Amino acid sequence: MTTVAILGTGKMGGAMARRLAGSGFDVTLWNRTPTKAEELHVGRVVGTPAEAARDADVVISSLTNDAAVRDVYLGENGVLRDGAGKLLIDTSTAGPHIAEELGREAEAKGARLLDAPVVGSVPAVENGRLLILAGGERADLEHARPVLEQLGEVVYVGERGNAQRLKLIANSMLGITSAAAAELLAAGTAIGLDREQVFSILVRFAPGLAVRERGFLHDQHTPTMFALRDLVKDLDLGLRAYGEGGVTTALTRQTRELFAAAMRESADLDLSAIARHEEGTPSD
Repeated sequence: MTTVAILGTGKMGGAMARRLAGSGFDVTLWNRTPTKAEELHVGRVVGTPAEAARDADVVISSLTNDAAVRDVYLGENGVLRDGAGKLLIDTSTAGPHIAEELGREAEAKGARLLDAPVVGSVPAVENGRLLILAGGERADLEHARPVLEQLGEVVYVGERGNAQRLKLIANSMLGITSAAAAELLAAGTAIGLDREQVFSILVRFAPGLAVRERGFLHDQHTPTMFALRDLVKDLDLGLRAYGEGGVTTALTRQTRELFAAAMRESADLDLSAIARHEEGTPSD
C-alpha cells in the first residue's frame, strides 16, 4: 500500500487526507497544531514533518505561506533533513521563488519536488475534481500521478515555478471577477433592479460566481471557501511576479486594494464578503 504523508491539515490538507484515506492510501499526518490532524480520524499523526516523511512514498504539503513552506521543508525538523529519494509535492500557493528554491534544495538532498498548487476548494477535493497545476520533471509527475489523480485533474505546465505563476494568474482573475460582481450587484440594486436578477445575469458571464450565491445575495460568508486574507496574500504574490516581468497590472492592483479594505473589516470571511464591503454593510 502506498503511504502518503500530508503536511498541513487545514481545510485543504485535511480534505486531501480524508480523500486519499478513503481511496485506499495509508496516510501519515502532521500539523503544527496536532489536534487539527487528530480530529480527522484518519491515518497516523506524528510530531514533526521529518517524521511524517520518513516512511512515506509520497509527501504532500498544503501550507499557508512561504514562511511555513520554508520551515516545513528546510527547518530543523523539516522534510529535507533526511529527504533523499523522497517524492515531494507542494500544493501551497507560496509564489514561484519558494518553488524554485525548494527545487534546488531538494535536488541537493537527492529528493524530487513537484510544484503543484491547486485550483478549487474543499468540495472539489471531496469529489476528486480539483485542478492540479504541476511543474517539475515529467518523470516525477508520472510517479505522482496515481496519487494526484485521486484528487482531480492534473495539468503539466513545465518547469518548477510555472505552476505557481499560473495559479497566481487564476487567483487574480478570481479576485477581479469577484470585485466586479460585487460592484455591479451594488450598482444594479441602487438603480432599482432586482438583486437576484442582477446576480443571475452576472453568473452568465462569470459562472464561477454561482458557488458564492449565499455570500453575494444573502450576506452569508461562512463557511469560508477562500478567506479574504488569503486572496490578498495571493494578489500580493501575483503583483510581485507581474512586476518582475515588467508588466503593468493596474486592474489587479486596484482589486488588491479593494480586498485589503474589505479584509480590515472581516479577514477570515470568504472572499464573497467583498459584496458586503461594496454595499457598505457593517460587519458582524
